[in-house]
Amino acid sequence: MTLTQRLSPTPRGARLARHLALAQLAAWGIPHGTETADAVAVIVAELAANAVIHGRVPGRDFELRASLLPGRVRIEVTDTRAEHRPPGPRDLHPPAPLANAGRGLVLVDAVADRWDVVDRDPPGKTVRAEVDLPLARRASITVSI
Repeated sequence: MTLTQRLSPTPRGARLARHLALAQLAAWGIPHGTETADAVAVIVAELAANAVIHGRVPGRDFELRASLLPGRVRIEVTDTRAEHRPPGPRDLHPPAPLANAGRGLVLVDAVADRWDVVDRDPPGKTVRAEVDLPLARRASITVSI
């Protein structure tokens, strides 16, 4: 099961991405306020904000994809700006304590069970993150493929 939505590279588009992802999780039986939903909300907010701030190309949207896979939720945010590739999990360094920026991927790294950056063709990149479902939740969600 997958939600795919193209959104404008604006702050409004980033907020809408988070709302759409949380609504989709609720439709999949993962309610607001759960650890999984909270983690996904942080991930989508940060990745969508990065797509708007660092990946914006005038006239081109960014894409949100949320997938319910066996035992996990995958979030993917794709933009078309290839030259602004973020560091991957192995290259991530926390910002200086008083820095005004640079904490988004640190937050993603803290709440995601795994994440990475994938080059895209045509030019662009996808940042994807996965959140594992708790064992009790895995048994109650049926994934149809």
